[in-house]
Amino acid sequence: MEIMPPVGSVEAKDPFAVAPPGHSLTEDNSKWAWGQPPQQVDPDVVLQNAIDSLKTPRVRDELIKLLMVGASVEVLVEGYILQGFQDGKFTPDIGLLIKGPLTLYIANIAEEQSIPYRLFENANALEEGKMGDETFFKMMKQNNPDMFNYVKETINEGIRRGMTPEPPQEENFISMDKETK
Repeated sequence: MEIMPPVGSVEAKDPFAVAPPGHSLTEDNSKWAWGQPPQQVDPDVVLQNAIDSLKTPRVRDELIKLLMVGASVEVLVEGYILQGFQDGKFTPDIGLLIKGPLTLYIANIAEEQSIPYRLFENANALEEGKMGDETFFKMMKQNNPDMFNYVKETINEGIRRGMTPEPPQEENFISMDKETK
């Protein structure tokens, strides 16, 4: 005799008891704000509304507090865009259009207030997807052998003339201190 898990427990949940794909397309979404036409469709007006709201003292103070506790500008902007869409103020594409300018505006506020801030949530966001030199040259050799041979010969010619490349040095505040002495 098999013992059944208690009703309502995680173990009792049927993994196949989910709505089929496209189910949301069969329901009337007009009961939600985002299911109605947006209040504004001009990205310039939406951006100006966001900037105007950031100029109010209460919102500006809360923004500064969030920046000071370490919330990234990226998260703040994405939160604004998500909330604006859910409230039916604008569509997601308008939100994406204002994302860059709004990010720069908030970063400027942090700069003016001398608040150390994080632009991106992920600390190495600017390094993600960056191609290393080894991968670059392997791909060049495979996809553009003429260019690879040209670069290789140019580098070798420089080496024959005595111009050896310097190995890259790690950049940090300690190495900067050595350079200034």
